[in-house]
Amino acid sequence: MDLTHQHPTNVAVLSCSHTDDAPDLVAVGGEHSVQVLLIKKDACELVALFHIGTRVTALAWSPRTISPSSSDDWLYELVAAGSDFSLHFLTKTSSESENVFHFGGGLSGHHGKINGMTFCGGSGEDASRYVATVSDDKMLMVWDLYPPDSNNDTSSMDPNSPSFSRSQPTAYAIPFPHPLTSINSHPSSSKEFLVSDCRGSIFLTDWRSDPGESPDDSSNIVELSEPRALSDASLGLALHLSGSVAWHRGSADMVGAVYGSKYAVWDISKLQGGKPSAVGTTFSQGGNKFRWCDTHPEYFAISTQSPLKGAIIQVYNSNFLSAHAQPTVFSIAPRPHFVQDFDFVTSGNVPTLAVAVGRSVFVFPIGAE
Repeated sequence: MDLTHQHPTNVAVLSCSHTDDAPDLVAVGGEHSVQVLLIKKDACELVALFHIGTRVTALAWSPRTISPSSSDDWLYELVAAGSDFSLHFLTKTSSESENVFHFGGGLSGHHGKINGMTFCGGSGEDASRYVATVSDDKMLMVWDLYPPDSNNDTSSMDPNSPSFSRSQPTAYAIPFPHPLTSINSHPSSSKEFLVSDCRGSIFLTDWRSDPGESPDDSSNIVELSEPRALSDASLGLALHLSGSVAWHRGSADMVGAVYGSKYAVWDISKLQGGKPSAVGTTFSQGGNKFRWCDTHPEYFAISTQSPLKGAIIQVYNSNFLSAHAQPTVFSIAPRPHFVQDFDFVTSGNVPTLAVAVGRSVFVFPIGAE
């Protein structure tokens, strides 16, 4: 399965759905719209198009999403961030066309580029209620998409119900000392995030805690660090706003990140002063995104936005990190192309990548059945 999809503009962001009912959906954000692709064996089918009017900087799939391959009563639900710091709640159902609900922005939202977002309600009834965003403005904001003081029916949370009246989401803000580059949640927890900043630190944050209850007035439970990244940052050698963290969905104890030319993996159950359990060298030009593979949890991949060697991705097997095994390198396009974003597709029996390069989205397996 080697598939290609052409977007009308340069692709800025790509995100695969990781829910059990929608493993074959991919969201693609461009200069003014978000496309939803259904990944089939022989084609990438465009199944939804949302116009938001600004360049997309981040995407997050709602856990309520259901693919047409799973049910005739399907639902696409996700949130997109725009370059004007706005947020957009996107929905389409088997009975209703595309709907775009705008929120955030202005005085009530972020005042810097939104670099990452994630739904964060765990696996319970609040799974699709809260979405968190991080930004260059050093703020983590948790948005309640169904505020209790509104007319929203929080029991059904069905935006297509005749009795549903959507109100503007409310936000809870948590400040950090430096610009934030990425955020992850885990389905096993409804209260914790992994947040990375541009200086090489990763925070395990409890957003539901009362900051006043802790001695340092902080909601951070654990701080992880890659010593080389912190050293480079303190000396002014760090790449501008570099850093990407990923939480292993199969194991809440496993965390991976890339900072500059180094990647690191932590086992939270065996922390030793916050230092990683494995560290390795990746792109000399600096890594950009770190992603775990859901279907084959031993694999993770790293991309770079440097066009020096073209659009390439390095795939690692975490079982062989101690042996310093070299990654498998996948070359997608020659220079001056580069990988804008990528993710692992969660359908199928073979690890599969979806990669955004220029105006194209490439979907291909990294192994054989």
